Amino acid sequence: MRVSSVCLTILLAACLLAICIYLAKTSITKTKEPVAVIAGQTIYEDELLPRVQAQLRNQEYELKSRALENLVDQKLLEAEAKKKGIAVGQVLEQEVDAKVAEPTEAELMAAYQSQKDRPNPPFEEVKAQLQQALKQAKLQEARQQFLKHLREQAGVSILLRPPKVEVGYDAARLRGNPWAPVIIVEFADFQCPFCRQAQPTLRDLLAKYKGRVSLAYRDFPLRGIHAQGQLAAEASRCAGEQGKFWEYHDLLFANPDKLKRDGLVEHARSLKLDEKQFDSCLSSGKYEARIEEDLQEGIRAGVAGTPGFFINGSFLSGIQPEAAFDGMIQAELGVPKEKPAAQ
Repeated sequence: MRVSSVCLTILLAACLLAICIYLAKTSITKTKEPVAVIAGQTIYEDELLPRVQAQLRNQEYELKSRALENLVDQKLLEAEAKKKGIAVGQVLEQEVDAKVAEPTEAELMAAYQSQKDRPNPPFEEVKAQLQQALKQAKLQEARQQFLKHLREQAGVSILLRPPKVEVGYDAARLRGNPWAPVIIVEFADFQCPFCRQAQPTLRDLLAKYKGRVSLAYRDFPLRGIHAQGQLAAEASRCAGEQGKFWEYHDLLFANPDKLKRDGLVEHARSLKLDEKQFDSCLSSGKYEARIEEDLQEGIRAGVAGTPGFFINGSFLSGIQPEAAFDGMIQAELGVPKEKPAAQ
């Protein structure tokens, strides 16, 4: 019996090996499908797959997350309806909608005056529309607060987690504790207004989770729409040569009108960098390939625009409120993590 088992194992191994060889040969001999030609250079369909797969993975999670949130709310309402002995559709009507007051005259006037920078018809003409819009906003907020209360009472715990992507970072462009249990890797463009808006949130997070959360920066210049993003990225690398990457990074985001070469040199001068070394570095284009590496890794990981964040490998896209980061960071801090390895 023992001999038979060994023979069977060998036979299965041989079959698996034959299948692997066949698949390898098939993938090698498979005809590539061209999808574009640029200046005589062909782009093939298989080059798109890593980019598409990463974005599909993130979109799948977002769809599942929204569906789960809706399902949780539905279950909570069903439980509340059963407890009160009423129909599910009556819970929000009785517990929330009936208790929301109509907008006051002062609230309506305040809403009207907040739009005075735009051409508006007289107040009396739009009063009914404002009343409807404000009432709807109040209802929405009250419903959200009610559902939040039900979640707290029921002790809801969301176990669905975003997909993890292994994203490296440059230790020379890491702000904070290199052994922090949570590393946020940001892909950004120095000319991107949304990236600039995200900076105060990132600073607050680093202060709130000091020693436990660190930030790594990677370049993702959107060359098609931000003509100055590439050179600003190169300038930041040149400042990094002299140990001033983060100081220079902060100046770039604080001064969006100074991203042309003169402004970049002015920043270097204000930080007391060796101006000759900085100018030589900037003229050489020596970091073009490194910036392209950042860009391509970001694309492979699923970044399609800026800013894009990976919190211990979990993707968070675009300008986000601090609460969105908090939820992901706290989930990560709840699980012991190994020290992250720098790229």
